[in-house]
Amino acid sequence: MATAIDKERYEQLKKERTFYKFLFRGLELDDLVAKKPDELAKLLNCRARRRFYRGLKRKPMALMKKLRKAKKLAKVGEKPPAVRTHLRDMIVMPEMVGSVVAIYNGHAFQNVEIKGEMIGHYLAEFALSYRPVFHGRPGVGSAAARFIPLK
Repeated sequence: MATAIDKERYEQLKKERTFYKFLFRGLELDDLVAKKPDELAKLLNCRARRRFYRGLKRKPMALMKKLRKAKKLAKVGEKPPAVRTHLRDMIVMPEMVGSVVAIYNGHAFQNVEIKGEMIGHYLAEFALSYRPVFHGRPGVGSAAARFIPLK
C-alpha cells in the first residue's frame, strides 16, 4: 500500500515540475514508446532504419529484456541498477530512456544513463574506446628534448 501512495505522490510531483518536454522529431517520449518498431524506424536515420527492417537479433532483445527487468526492480524515483553489456552497436531505443547501461569500452565498463537525446545513436558513441590525444609540448624522452645546440 505504501508503494502505491509513493507512486501517486511521485506522479503528482512529476506533473508539477514539467518545465522541459523532450521531443524527438516532434513526438513526445510516451508516444515514441507506444510506437511499433517499424513505425519507429521511419523516424530514424537510414543506417538505423536498415537495422530495424532487418530485425533485432537475439542479443539486443536480451539486453532490452534485462533493461526492462532492472527498471521494474528499481524503486520509484530512483535510477535502476546498471546493466552490463558488450553490445556497442546497439541503437538506443525510446524504451531504454531512463535506464543505466554499463558499456564495455575494451578496458572497463562505463556507466551511461540513457537520455532522450540519445535515441537513434549507438551505445558506442557514449563510451569511447580510446583516450583522445592532446597535442602540446613534447614530453620527456622525445627527440626534441635531447637537442643540444652547437657552440
